[in-house]
Amino acid sequence: MYEKVFTKIANKVAYAAGLPLTFAACCLVVVVWAVSGPLFGFSDTWQLVINTGTTIVTFLMVFLIQNTQNRDGAAIQAKLDELIRVSSGHNHFIGIEHLTESEVEEIRRKCEEAAKRHDAKAKVRAKG
Repeated sequence: MYEKVFTKIANKVAYAAGLPLTFAACCLVVVVWAVSGPLFGFSDTWQLVINTGTTIVTFLMVFLIQNTQNRDGAAIQAKLDELIRVSSGHNHFIGIEHLTESEVEEIRRKCEEAAKRHDAKAKVRAKG
């Protein structure tokens, strides 16, 4: 239950964070803070307000964005795995996201080489 509630909240906050109105509201907060500087004599407390506020928001947003990206990436990967599974693609590509970066790079290099060989064969067939 906790996971579903968190996911629902994370999706709503992530969506709201990307809206132009949210950006405009944040800009307004910064402008109001800057304009209020002379009122507070540009005091340490005045500076602390914006520093603390932005630090807290940034800290929380990092985890929220990471959660959203993790779920999006997993969903896309599952969709791609299903497309591979039901097509003429090679099933050994399913699950390669769990390999190390160098292992994935090696597979990508082999795929590029195979594509170049395929293109070369296609060119020969087109000429002949």
